[in-house]
Amino acid sequence: RSSDLERSKEALQELTQNQVVLLDTLEQEISKFRECSAILDINALLSEAKHYHNKLVNVRKEMMSLHEKTSKLKKRALKLQQKRQKDDLEREQQRERELEREKQLIAKPAKRT
Repeated sequence: RSSDLERSKEALQELTQNQVVLLDTLEQEISKFRECSAILDINALLSEAKHYHNKLVNVRKEMMSLHEKTSKLKKRALKLQQKRQKDDLEREQQRERELEREKQLIAKPAKRT
């Protein structure tokens, strides 16, 4: 009987040891799956970061383009304003010349000879 008991005890110890090994292996596998999941999460974050980086690059390009267009428009507006001022000045000078000419024509009395 005692040898049966001993064998049963040994068999139980072996089973317990096998269970411990199985549990360790299972924990390692679970850990691997968690790492895989974390890597997938990191990949998703990296992909999202790349997407938003591209968006920022496009926004920056658009802003540079708009800045260029506004600079050109400002230059054009300044040129137009200068031309208008020049035209106004020339018109005013022409008007003054015409007035002066009319004065000279009217103001000359006929001289008696």
